[in-house]
Amino acid sequence: MRSTASVLHLDLDAFFAAVEQRDKPSLRGKPVIVGGVGGRGVVATASYEARTYGVRSAMSTREARARCPHAAFLTGRFHAYRETSSQVMAVLRAASPLVEPLSLDEAFVDLAEAGLPDLDVATVVAFGEQLRARVAEVTGGLTGTVGIGSSKFIAKVASELDKPDGLTVVPPGTESELLRPMQVTVIPGVGPATAERLRRAGIRTIADLESVSEDEIVRLLGKAQGHGLFRLARAEDDRPVVADRETKSVSSEGTYDTDLTDRRLMAGLLARQATHVGERLKKHGLSGRTVSIKVRLHDFTTLSRSSTLASPTDSGATIARVARALLDDLDTSGGVRLLGVGVSGLADWIQEDLFGESEPDVPEIALPSPEASQRAYVPGMDVVHDEMGPGWVWGSGKGVVTVRFETAETPPGPVRSYAVDDPALGPAPRPLED
Repeated sequence: MRSTASVLHLDLDAFFAAVEQRDKPSLRGKPVIVGGVGGRGVVATASYEARTYGVRSAMSTREARARCPHAAFLTGRFHAYRETSSQVMAVLRAASPLVEPLSLDEAFVDLAEAGLPDLDVATVVAFGEQLRARVAEVTGGLTGTVGIGSSKFIAKVASELDKPDGLTVVPPGTESELLRPMQVTVIPGVGPATAERLRRAGIRTIADLESVSEDEIVRLLGKAQGHGLFRLARAEDDRPVVADRETKSVSSEGTYDTDLTDRRLMAGLLARQATHVGERLKKHGLSGRTVSIKVRLHDFTTLSRSSTLASPTDSGATIARVARALLDDLDTSGGVRLLGVGVSGLADWIQEDLFGESEPDVPEIALPSPEASQRAYVPGMDVVHDEMGPGWVWGSGKGVVTVRFETAETPPGPVRSYAVDDPALGPAPRPLED
């Protein structure tokens, strides 16, 4: 265990929504909700203006619209999020050689390797403030909340205490005092099911959990989770900051507005996803042995099936063949609302495909084509017009797309509407990898 507050956790505030507000001046200071915009969409991120109406991540878009109907509902622009995340991670890596990204918008930094003169509380506070200022500078004004403590767990908890745009340091020796009044759900891995199991045993707070013996916690939750919770309830966490986190899997999935019932269409969609997964594996020099599919039925029941190959592959054709075979074992007669394909058991070598397949063996069926569909213009999407220049999609439907012409460097811009097939309007160029 560390005797100094030398682990920093940075969490960018409402990251996806903040990037949208930065790049779309007309949305600054207004409710913005990023996620699926269809009837079955889910909120990925809500701006703090939207959160005042009770909108939260993982909420259904339908409920979010009911709570905050005047918000801007946008689909994600992951190329913009990745670019901004790369800028932030570069700042962190310039500060310390040990940076462990957790996602696009959060990371741990080991301050013991940052070359600070000491690790006193005043020193790490000054460092955290400088880091936040540098992040805002390189990202065009995005804010991040920082937590600093003697472990990853404490640093992560601390970064939730002063959101948004805050900084909290937990002095060594005060960790248990901080944790005891908190709900057990602040502990990583304690989701609704585990929390309910603990509640039935009379355990609601970390103080309650701390008073229970390790044997009792293991009896309630099993060995793996029980031992971990026993230690974290006592602020015992010696996990190091690891600079390179190993990729566990590569996957692709889609949720559909209308239940799928055509097995040929499902097979085609799985093949398309498998091809995408294969391309991503090749790009990163990876391969995998275990192919999995995820199928969410019309009643929200989620099924998964997997199959392990004799050797790793990065072939979209092979992944598609296995995925379709796994689908054959499932009863989808009631309709499917989500399909996904994933590859795990990753390796950095590939054996030649023993089946000699170069293309997925997919029946000739009509798959939705973004180029041919009016839904190609989705809210928030970057577009460019021959005369008006760059802008973003305000909304679309019934053959019309409405665009607001503005960028991060301009004032709020004008709004114009066009036919979806107007040759002067089209998607803005973006990185090929996206």
